[in-house]
Amino acid sequence: MELYPLKFNPVFRYRIWAGEKLKNELNKNYIENAIGESWEISDVNENETFVAEGDFKGKNLKQLIRMFKGAFVGQHVYKKFGEEFPLLIKFIDAKEPLSIQVHPNDALAKKHHNSFGKNEMWYVMQADENAELIIGFNKKIEKKVFVNHLNKSTLVNILNVEKVAKGDVFYIPAGRIHAIGAGILLAEIQQKSDITYRIYDYSRIDSKTSKKRELHTELALNAIDFELYDNSKIAYNKQTNISNELVHSPYFKTNFMNVSREVKMDYSNLDSFVIYICTEGFLELEYKSNIYTLNKGETIVLPAAINLIKLKSDNADLLEISL
Repeated sequence: MELYPLKFNPVFRYRIWAGEKLKNELNKNYIENAIGESWEISDVNENETFVAEGDFKGKNLKQLIRMFKGAFVGQHVYKKFGEEFPLLIKFIDAKEPLSIQVHPNDALAKKHHNSFGKNEMWYVMQADENAELIIGFNKKIEKKVFVNHLNKSTLVNILNVEKVAKGDVFYIPAGRIHAIGAGILLAEIQQKSDITYRIYDYSRIDSKTSKKRELHTELALNAIDFELYDNSKIAYNKQTNISNELVHSPYFKTNFMNVSREVKMDYSNLDSFVIYICTEGFLELEYKSNIYTLNKGETIVLPAAINLIKLKSDNADLLEISL
């Protein structure tokens, strides 16, 4: 059996801050209440996504890597990660603010959790009027000053707040304190990791447990980068029908594409899988005379062995992701 472009059935995750935009904006099909995250491409244990259609229907990422090795993920990717798929792709819908939090780097995550760290990026797909998020500090801070603000519940006074709009992009390296604010729908590209250190959670009660959610203060204090940065929001070009660089990090490469005609894509020189996320519009992908459709809110994986494809749309926005 030959590899082909692969869609996966998402995994839906309960979150206390969830809204209804995954269903209303992205047409996700679920019956549970308070679904805040749609995990589109996941190799996280007990949260694996499975192929939705075709010869490999019902297979997960690890099984596909085991079957095809570098032909699926790329030779250098397979050499580095073996049978682990290195990325996690999500949509997140925040009706209320997420906790103020931080993620560990690779070294800390390996030490404490035997896991990858969590470097990530956000692409804002929709934002309510005056929506904002937290990313980093608004001044250089020392740990003892941070702890003092935390104890007095004045943490927000030292955090950097950004107004957001559709199309905004933010890169959040491990160690950068952050929180998605209320009224934001976004796509998240990150390392394969489910490790979050909650620092402050607004004293909320989780209706499922009738308790406050656990905080991870000590772990967070060892993970936070207390330096001041001003480059979290990413400026990028939006030239049509070509790949425009968004975030190129050691952990993933992400580009923006607006497709407004037929575009031929050649990945012969790329030793990696490619993931497309459709963030707006409708798209047709042609491979070996077969047509695959991609609507807003859908994600598809091109195995590394696929080099030549065509994209066709009147007006669609895509995120193009590889290693």
